[in-house]
Amino acid sequence: MSGAIGKAIDQEGVKVFLRGLQDSLCEAFIAFESSGSTFHEDRWQRGEGGDGRTRVFADGDVFERVGVNYSNIRGIELPQAATQRRPELAEHPFEAAGVSVVAHPRNPYVPTAHMNVRFFSATYASATYAAAGHASAAPVWWFGGGFDLTPYYPFEEDIRHWHRTAKAACAPYGDEVYPCYKSWCDEYFYLRHRREARGVGGLFFDDLNEGGFARCFGLTKAIGRAFEKAYCPIVDQRKNTAYGERERNFQLMRRGRYVEFNLVYDRGTRFGLQSGGRIESILMSLPPQAAWRYDWQPRPEAPEARILELVSQPREWV
Repeated sequence: MSGAIGKAIDQEGVKVFLRGLQDSLCEAFIAFESSGSTFHEDRWQRGEGGDGRTRVFADGDVFERVGVNYSNIRGIELPQAATQRRPELAEHPFEAAGVSVVAHPRNPYVPTAHMNVRFFSATYASATYAAAGHASAAPVWWFGGGFDLTPYYPFEEDIRHWHRTAKAACAPYGDEVYPCYKSWCDEYFYLRHRREARGVGGLFFDDLNEGGFARCFGLTKAIGRAFEKAYCPIVDQRKNTAYGERERNFQLMRRGRYVEFNLVYDRGTRFGLQSGGRIESILMSLPPQAAWRYDWQPRPEAPEARILELVSQPREWV
């Protein structure tokens, strides 16, 4: 694990990018809604250190709820959820900045989408570390994030567009990047207790610090900016598709799977809870409505069966 913070590391530049990304994504989402629609914003301060801007839009014509959150927090003990690959950093001081996005559309033919990009740094500086005879070490840093798509009534052309856009964002950084991050996404967004994926994947990466800060920051920016290009054309294509009570009920039931993943497996949710984060910001990723039906299965020929087929095992889309 490398990543010592030095003169080449621009932490303030990361925060400027993240705040700008939050602004541009809010503009992109609100463009789908009626004139005068706005995000509700809460600006908050964290007692232990840091601040954030939580922005939520609800009850629109296209989106039932969209959350676009920026946060920059500091703490004296890095939570376990962020130390799975670096247990030696547990309980050491840290700083984390990120943007997290979840869009829950009203129309069941429009997929739910999620995106997150983040930056971490941690410092070996604790009484336990010093007592063990270790000298003060330079901090380490890493990036993480990605985006994934959760359709209810899938269209293959939409999924291929999503993955083509993801691949194009990764391409300047090596031919191996997209296949690696695509596979990582398939593995991460998997509900083991259901034996199915949350959706049709996309990109997921973490612990990124190889190749230097400029490369890692550039790749993270490319992925963050690609989300709008990947998602908005799908929303525009499907937002006026006619639907009825049947489609709505199925959407609510599949949203239940989304809730299960976020509350049981999601590392971002666990990190927020373990770090004493702002609970309203952490749980804004949940849909405004969801449903569970006991042991429900669609008929094999029903349109609802298609998504169950697609989430049963990973597929190559590009």
